Amino acid sequence: MTARLRSPAAQWTTLVPVLAVVLLALTWGRELPGWVVVLVTAILAGSVLAAVHHAEVVAHRVGEPFGSLVLAVAVTVIEVALIVTLMLDGGDKSATLARDTVFAAVMITVNGILGLSLLVGSLRHGTAVFNSEGTGAALATVATLATLSLVLPTFTTSKPGPEFSTVQLTFAAVSSLILYALFVATQTIRHRDYFLPIVKQNEPASPEQEHAEAPSTRTALISLGLLGLALVGVVGLAKGVSPTIESGVDAAGLPHSVVGVIIALLVLLPETIAAVRASRRNQVQTSMNLALGSAMASIGLTIPAVALASLWLPGPLVLGLGNTHMVLLALTMVVGALTVVPGRATPLQGGVHLVLLAAYLELALNP
Repeated sequence: MTARLRSPAAQWTTLVPVLAVVLLALTWGRELPGWVVVLVTAILAGSVLAAVHHAEVVAHRVGEPFGSLVLAVAVTVIEVALIVTLMLDGGDKSATLARDTVFAAVMITVNGILGLSLLVGSLRHGTAVFNSEGTGAALATVATLATLSLVLPTFTTSKPGPEFSTVQLTFAAVSSLILYALFVATQTIRHRDYFLPIVKQNEPASPEQEHAEAPSTRTALISLGLLGLALVGVVGLAKGVSPTIESGVDAAGLPHSVVGVIIALLVLLPETIAAVRASRRNQVQTSMNLALGSAMASIGLTIPAVALASLWLPGPLVLGLGNTHMVLLALTMVVGALTVVPGRATPLQGGVHLVLLAAYLELALNP
């Protein structure tokens, strides 16, 4: 791993976060011409990839399932910061941005990342094998968080429309934090073995699956600092190009909710890359940890953050899903439970989840 940090690719991932922060300082608060938007977008994409690299270095140092947790929390920090900054500037049009982004993150992780990981793992190794106890607990937590935060507001009557009252929003935020904290404690302390990669049912992964020596503490700390720079760069630069994204969505005649989908696709790119890499190494449990951990963090940390931000945000905070999205969410959770229970999957299960993601994306573009 130390050798990787000295390679040209690793040097590139060291340089890009620094460039991103410098570019952010030069462009912050300015209206950007077209060529600058292109440059910012390129550095933004590079910062995402750099974040993946440095998160994996830190993850390799601390081991599973802590590594998946580090990347999930890092990605969620990006998501929360993007949502809050865009809501501050978006007015009434941003009232549904948190809901759209969180729901998009759930659909992309539970159907996209999970489905792609199962497909890649089963095609490469015959059958994708994972621990049903840990994965089932993660999916149950995601289903509960999604229902409390995104479904119930549609049916409450304390406020008109799909919104929570202040008391209800506070309950949802506190409950999300408690459930997330309980899951993290379960994943990292009491039942850590439920979330470790396995090769065969109930057998731990062999040492040969670790392809590189763990980095030193110094190397991991450097990567942690560069990960922080990369995240700052991603958040700030994404805010800079967000007016271009929104105007492009409006010019194309697409629903404004597509902005939330684009944000979710952007911030979940590091998780997707890391999950597919793990699946190719026959560490499907790591991929499941990344997918469901990101979905859980996206709800469990984003909802409390936007609830707190709503105290000074000028517009309303709409969290309740429409009928179409509730049907997709319910189908996703039912299919996910059927996928998780056996503890092993074939390409069919991966394909089913990817079709559900495709259906969500198609309906996002053509509601």
